Amino acid sequence: MPQAILNQILNQLEILEPEELQQLNQAIQRYLADQKQVTERTTFHEALLTSGLVKQLNQPAYNQQTEQRLIQVEGKPVSETIIEERC
Repeated sequence: MPQAILNQILNQLEILEPEELQQLNQAIQRYLADQKQVTERTTFHEALLTSGLVKQLNQPAYNQQTEQRLIQVEGKPVSETIIEERC
């Protein structure tokens, strides 16, 4: 299946405009750079584990941020209040 997809993509290259080919090239280069970075990171982590410098690697926890609402404040802007208090 992957070979069929590759052949289909290669066949469609002929109908792309030069600007579209450039965009495709940039997307491929970004993808390859990302893959290289992942491979390097994985190799580094494996070396740390193998050498015994670390016993385990914890994956970073990504906290989803909720949408924050702005509140209305009456009176002077907070920035003015802060400046006044500093003087």
